[in-house]
Amino acid sequence: MYVLFEDAGKFLAGRILTQAEASLQVELDSGKRVKVKAAHALIQFDKPAPGDLMKAGAQLAAEIDLNLAWEFAGEEEFGFADLARDYFDPDQAPSPAQQAGALMALYEAPHYFRRAGKGRFKKAPPEILQQALAAIEKRKQIAAQIDAWANDLAAGHCPAPIAEQLYRILFKPDKNSPEYKAVVQAAQKTHKPPLDLLQQAGAITSAYQFHWRRFLFENFPKGVDFPSVQAPDVGQDLPLAQVQAFSIDDSSTTEIDDALSVRGLGSGTVTLGIHIAAPGLAVQPASTIDALGRARLSTVYMPGHKLTMLPDAVVQHYTLQAGRPCPAVSLYVTIDEATLAVKASHTQLERVPIAENLRHDQLDHVFNEDFFASPAAASEPAWGAELRFAHRLAKRLKLEREQVRGKPENFNRPDYNFRLDKAADAEPEGSETVLISVRQRGAPLDLIVAEAMILANKTWGLWMADLGVPGIYRSQASMAPGVKVRMSTKALPHAGLGVPAYAWSTSPLRRYVDLVNQWQIIACAKHGATAALAAPFKPKDTELFAIISAFDAAYTAYNSFQAGIERYWTLRHLKQNNTTELTASVIKDDLVRADDLPLVLSVVGAQGLARGAPVRIKLAAIDEITLHVSGTVTERLNLAPGVAVDEEDLEGGESELAAGPISIAVDVSDAQDSDAQPGAPTDSATAQPTP
Repeated sequence: MYVLFEDAGKFLAGRILTQAEASLQVELDSGKRVKVKAAHALIQFDKPAPGDLMKAGAQLAAEIDLNLAWEFAGEEEFGFADLARDYFDPDQAPSPAQQAGALMALYEAPHYFRRAGKGRFKKAPPEILQQALAAIEKRKQIAAQIDAWANDLAAGHCPAPIAEQLYRILFKPDKNSPEYKAVVQAAQKTHKPPLDLLQQAGAITSAYQFHWRRFLFENFPKGVDFPSVQAPDVGQDLPLAQVQAFSIDDSSTTEIDDALSVRGLGSGTVTLGIHIAAPGLAVQPASTIDALGRARLSTVYMPGHKLTMLPDAVVQHYTLQAGRPCPAVSLYVTIDEATLAVKASHTQLERVPIAENLRHDQLDHVFNEDFFASPAAASEPAWGAELRFAHRLAKRLKLEREQVRGKPENFNRPDYNFRLDKAADAEPEGSETVLISVRQRGAPLDLIVAEAMILANKTWGLWMADLGVPGIYRSQASMAPGVKVRMSTKALPHAGLGVPAYAWSTSPLRRYVDLVNQWQIIACAKHGATAALAAPFKPKDTELFAIISAFDAAYTAYNSFQAGIERYWTLRHLKQNNTTELTASVIKDDLVRADDLPLVLSVVGAQGLARGAPVRIKLAAIDEITLHVSGTVTERLNLAPGVAVDEEDLEGGESELAAGPISIAVDVSDAQDSDAQPGAPTDSATAQPTP
């Protein structure tokens, strides 16, 4: 005697060895013996053999017309043997094979017949059946579409729907979408990585657009255009400052946040004015313009282009443009002209006449180290006297910070300017000729601006803390390896800068935390000792913590993109100039940094060489999509006489290299259908340090 039974959703058949009231002992064709509950035994038969029964039953199940079976099935609950009799021959008992066929067909068609117990079924209502059949047909069509798309991809053609979903498929995929499944299926079929597959199929036509559109997809899914807004006026009741101020920026800079003034030269006491554009005097928290700034949080810089934090009309309304008095938050620092000792400081809300916007790229060759090292001439260039004093003061301030730091700041590594050969207002296409020029860090004009901004950020940070007004601070507990700069609402020391407190406040047109701090500083200037009660953000305000968290994430993403897109243009520069060899310095292990380009790469043959060892390398193939390039050491060079290796200058190689190769989210091992049933960067636009 044999039996067909259900075990964990599967049908098995075997020979009955023993039979009790509650269970059976069954031997399968494999020789394995199993204990079967009596309730799970569905058909007992003498012939055919178990294997033959299962084969015949499966064949009959495939031949059963489910629509016909559903039509004549009764409305009441029934057993599979009842259906077998009615379907095959109502005049005689169904054979074991017919019963098995009916059982298998019913079991595999839950959209036609609902299970009502072991071997018991009830037909589905008509409306439910129609919905189920429609869903099945839709899944068939989708499966056919996936197959067709996968075949197109494998043949080197990219279907339009996949091209449209390219960035979602690669970086934020919906693994149930047919587009994603088609890519996975094609990658498995061709044994190619998804990125290579899509590139060869023509989905990626421009490496630059790939990087740019990926960035927009991840950070600006709703687009980069601003709504039309009207910048509010500050008002004419602000006093007019009795100074002539000047700014120092690159020619491409439009967000002019800061300017300087110098008064009292030759009198023994000089007043340095640090004037910061003041959108915070007119733009209020929770306003429309504030919402735009808080959504973007920072200007995004890249070679040849930028996305400003605020609409251009707003920026131009508050930027420190020459030829007009501009609303500003001014810090006046009184300094002993001989000793350069800071005597006092105070803050003023006012309108500041901007006499001139000086430009780095036009004046660096004039106001260079030789100029400041030489005695004042009878006919100095415009602003020469003011800049001489500002440079003397900057060197003194830097020295004081370095004494706190415990070691000098390192300016050995150069900054690089990227210039694209294109129309000034045109967005880059990625094929432009790129010019990369070197600009030594710590140039005199850079030093003047950087030290003035550090002085302002330190002074205002301490002032807010003294008045009990919370702000957003940057701090670093020590300069030990691995100790990072952090943002918080507490005025803590910044070991890397060598200052007791540091609150970003000098770039309110391009960094949202600076605008937040400006609102707090304005409250301090207006209300003094009671500023904590009047400031927009109160102590322990959760909004400040939310701003810090959002800003930190956005700023990190923007800086990562800037580093990556600069790497793209560096690789383009190598290709455009047919550069196949470079000189470089070993960072550690197999990492080297190019001597004359902003490029870190891994090379073969550098292992075991000392940090800073100069080498000549031969470049391998360049991949502009993955931003990958490697090389091989061809020659070990000697250090130039008198040149020492600066360990600090060799830090950061891993993070710079991380701006290169990209990672995608397509998992070619995951092809299951889950719906199936059984489920402080450098501003590349201005080339200025951003302390």
